[in-house]
Amino acid sequence: MSINRFRLVGVILLAFSCLTAGCTFIGGTQRPTKNYVLNSLYSEEVETQVLANLRNIGILVGPIRMALYLDRADIVIRDGQNQIRLAEFSQWAGPLQENFSRVLAENLSILLATDKVGIFPGTRALLFDFNVTVDVTRFDGIPGQKADLRARWAILDKDRKKMLFENHSALSQPTKDESMEALIAAESRILSDLSREIAEALKVLAERANKGKK
Repeated sequence: MSINRFRLVGVILLAFSCLTAGCTFIGGTQRPTKNYVLNSLYSEEVETQVLANLRNIGILVGPIRMALYLDRADIVIRDGQNQIRLAEFSQWAGPLQENFSRVLAENLSILLATDKVGIFPGTRALLFDFNVTVDVTRFDGIPGQKADLRARWAILDKDRKKMLFENHSALSQPTKDESMEALIAAESRILSDLSREIAEALKVLAERANKGKK
């Protein structure tokens, strides 16, 4: 095999390995794709974040439904009121719906001081007192400006048949700078804000249920 052919094979192998690893070539240099996740409430803030002690109350989170434009690995950025684009070299580390569900469940567990929080469909609904469902219609942002979340959510009874509470949330958080890290941090904060709204409603419903038992 000639030297040129060796070089060609090497280039092909390098290109293939870079594609599988999520790399991009710019001006002859290799630029890897960065992967991001949403964060839950920080553990050091737990004591100040607790809204109620619902240790004996079970909560099932899900299903969480995302708007179709969010059902992708690439992080969505808004360029204007009616225009969006996909962030270059920035992706979610896993399905956004799963990440969103996990963080919401973790936040509710912290806010309500209960370990009895499960995620649909992996946990049997019969073990829980309330079921939280969320339809996310918007979850994006403008780097250097803000992140936005629009969601309609509901709380159902343990049989998942009777609606106990329903609400629509429109939330925003400013970004600290124009970096992708700042945008994802802002999106984590608005998910925390949504978690607090849901936790407040669960607190009221749990207190009402306890009074009904007396």
